[in-house]
Amino acid sequence: MSKLLIYHMCKRNDWQNAEESGYYQGSVGDRVDGFLHFSTAQQVAESAARHRANVKDLLLITVDANDLGPSLKWELSRSDQLFPHLYGSLVVAKVISVCDLPLAEDGFHQFPNEIVPWRSVESEGSND
Repeated sequence: MSKLLIYHMCKRNDWQNAEESGYYQGSVGDRVDGFLHFSTAQQVAESAARHRANVKDLLLITVDANDLGPSLKWELSRSDQLFPHLYGSLVVAKVISVCDLPLAEDGFHQFPNEIVPWRSVESEGSND
């Protein structure tokens, strides 16, 4: 089975705590919503622009969706797109990679090459 990569953005401090415990519980917003917000490579840059612009010390966590089992649900969200939502903690050992998301001068994050770039046309609601 080929890998289906999905992405989650988190603050460096939250990830350091996860590395110590072996489990990532998500951000305060994730815990309020009841799930960890993930995105595909086509969605994550837009999610960052909408919900994390100008946020420093963010990391991009990469996971194979196939490794997360039935706790991962694909649910409709922004623009009727399906977004991956993990209901439960993320086991740190299942993470494929962690990389910095530096801020550019315009306040948007600089993503690795495999992530589809995005620039705002107009803002819409939703947390994904």
